[in-house]
Amino acid sequence: MHDQEIHRSHRTGWLRAAVLGANDGIVSTASLVLGVAAADAPRGGVLTAGIAGLVAGAMSMAAGEYVSVHSQKDAEDADLDRERRELDDDPDFELEELTQVYVERGVDLELAETVAEQLMAHDALGAHARDELGIIERAAARPVQAALASGATFSVGAAIPLVALAAVPIDRAEPVISAASLLALAGLGALGARTGGASIPRGAARVTLWGAAAMALTMLVGHLFGARL
Repeated sequence: MHDQEIHRSHRTGWLRAAVLGANDGIVSTASLVLGVAAADAPRGGVLTAGIAGLVAGAMSMAAGEYVSVHSQKDAEDADLDRERRELDDDPDFELEELTQVYVERGVDLELAETVAEQLMAHDALGAHARDELGIIERAAARPVQAALASGATFSVGAAIPLVALAAVPIDRAEPVISAASLLALAGLGALGARTGGASIPRGAARVTLWGAAAMALTMLVGHLFGARL
């Protein structure tokens, strides 16, 4: 008896949105507060900028994810509507078309015809959606799910540098925020890699390095412009 196989591809929709949201929340908010702090802004101004960045970023992420994923869903729905009409207008041609799909994948013609007939008898639209159009139910676009995942995880990620800022005096904010944010990014990268079945050290490293680069650049901008004001 074989153990049940564990597949991770069904997680790609929500996992992508969640990892992107949390990563963007940490990097953008940490970079924002570090840049403002580097310009010698008062603690209240830095905290206000961070909170404003959290709210604006979460709404932007949610709206952007909803619009982009909804565009994908609209395209999928249009393809399914067209396929539904073609099945009603010319089912014989659609049967031949599905048969040819299986033949091109290496199935013998006779077996391909049998499989196509049986699948179309069971669920014609589902068979064409899956095997002709490549639309799989578990991977189909879900705009609301993606928007909520992005907005919520952005907020959680953005809260990390803000908590670090609130916990220390302003003169110690830069190293504490940087350390807390980089640790969070490393953990996020490791979690995303583990969930997706990829290399954990590599996943943690790539997220941390990009985050460190973003924070370093914004701190540099803050120091340069803060010195001129």
